[in-house]
Amino acid sequence: MVYLLTQRLQTGCLILLALGLFAGCAKQQSNVERGNANQELYIGIGAEPSGLDPHLTTGMTEFSVMLAFLEGLTTVNAETMEIQAGVAKSWDISEDGLTYTFYFDPEARWSNGDTVTAEDFLFSIERILTPALGAPYAYMLYPMRGAEAFNKGETDDFSTVGASAPDSSKLVIELGAPTPYFLSLLTHNTWWPVHPPTILKHGCMTDRISKWTRPGNYVGNGPFNLKQWRLNNSIIAEKNPLYRDPEGVTLNAIHFLPIEIDGEERAFRADQLHITSTVPIHRLDWYRDNHPKNLRLDTSLGVYYYMLNTTRPPLDDLRVRKALAYSINRDELTEHVLKAGQKPAYHFTPPNAGGYNARARLPYDPELARQLLAEAGYPDGKGFPTFELLFNTSEAHHTIAVTIQQMWKKELGIDISLYNQEWKVYLSTREAGNFDILRAAWFGDYDDAYTFLSLAETDNGNNHSGWGNADYDALLEQAAVTADPEARKELFQQAETILIEEMPVIPLYFYVTSTLIDESVQGWHPSILDTHPYQGIKLGE
Repeated sequence: MVYLLTQRLQTGCLILLALGLFAGCAKQQSNVERGNANQELYIGIGAEPSGLDPHLTTGMTEFSVMLAFLEGLTTVNAETMEIQAGVAKSWDISEDGLTYTFYFDPEARWSNGDTVTAEDFLFSIERILTPALGAPYAYMLYPMRGAEAFNKGETDDFSTVGASAPDSSKLVIELGAPTPYFLSLLTHNTWWPVHPPTILKHGCMTDRISKWTRPGNYVGNGPFNLKQWRLNNSIIAEKNPLYRDPEGVTLNAIHFLPIEIDGEERAFRADQLHITSTVPIHRLDWYRDNHPKNLRLDTSLGVYYYMLNTTRPPLDDLRVRKALAYSINRDELTEHVLKAGQKPAYHFTPPNAGGYNARARLPYDPELARQLLAEAGYPDGKGFPTFELLFNTSEAHHTIAVTIQQMWKKELGIDISLYNQEWKVYLSTREAGNFDILRAAWFGDYDDAYTFLSLAETDNGNNHSGWGNADYDALLEQAAVTADPEARKELFQQAETILIEEMPVIPLYFYVTSTLIDESVQGWHPSILDTHPYQGIKLGE
């Protein structure tokens, strides 16, 4: 959420170009050996990040890198995932649950030595909400009073937004309605601060293209600094001596390496990576049998799905969308293709998201699928136009796409073509809506059903399906301001029923994260949100 590992044989010696390693015929020290000796973590991230601006990025790849450089008001415990102090050393919550007062840690510093202030957060909140920035994740701030109206241009008066700074060490946030998961929201990158003087030094507040994220310019407040960024090679983070809790950070450096999945696995076997971003499907059984201690399979709050462009014929026909969805054998996909413990998804929201479990179900019914396709004018697939299934470059995504392609051919008699793009190009294509069917995935930003169901709201910055439904939007808006947990869940049930009935997305499976981890890594704990604070990680022998 690619990738480059090139292998060539020259005079009997293996050259791992993507890692910048020239392993001669004589044995040289591996990254893992060197990293363990120097407390430097080498981690595969799968894809080249699209950027490092916390207010513009949307992917897990970008989040995992920025987590080293920036920190919000709250953070999470690396082992328990419980909310704990970040920039805010403490906070008060009003009895009605609408007002949060945050008291800043006096040790919180930017990497250039400036004190982190409440005014920095006000600047950052105004920046992400300003319509001109076009932040796709701005809706994450909508629980704050007046945030949605300001972001949608209904007012240009930022003082109407419920954020204020009585003094430089105190920030007050006022909500429009009680939000039980609000402290969890603050750990998301959309709520992270940026350094105002740095932003303005390299352009305007709302410039989407800026030099401020380059090495030498990047000013953060996290446990690490951006030392180097070589495109398609590596991002190097070094320990930040000005971090508010430097003694709590063991690692001296992190090397983020954008290597394609099969390349990651080869690099791991060669002791050039401590951690991979995932595990190739065809290697899972081998690690189960030969190196089970290195294989980690953790339940995650995430869903893998296909997004349909409902503005393009024949996908604008509900019967066609249902035919595509009903003809997929998800049990076969998870059990015989994926094989890592993933669960078939017959609804969109993962089980037990904030205690919510969807009642709505889509069937596996090829006969009904064929009937619907015939009703739409394509009996046995005759006359059905060829369309493309787009996915970001990955062997796993390709394997899944081929499996679905074969199911649609077998059950519906239709042909689709497969098309892959590198991560950055894929994101641009997706945002432009220039696709027929698109591979997508979503990991919860917090443990609540809203983080999944809100994706399909008409004006959500991550909804590129062209689908919108006023009743669906109204249910989600009501859920956002409903305090009673059971009443909220019932609103979610109604919304999910509409989503499954309208089928702008086709859920395929619920995630299990597969990772290869060297036995020297300590502190990389299971996380349903796939969040791993680097402060909690150290390397042993």
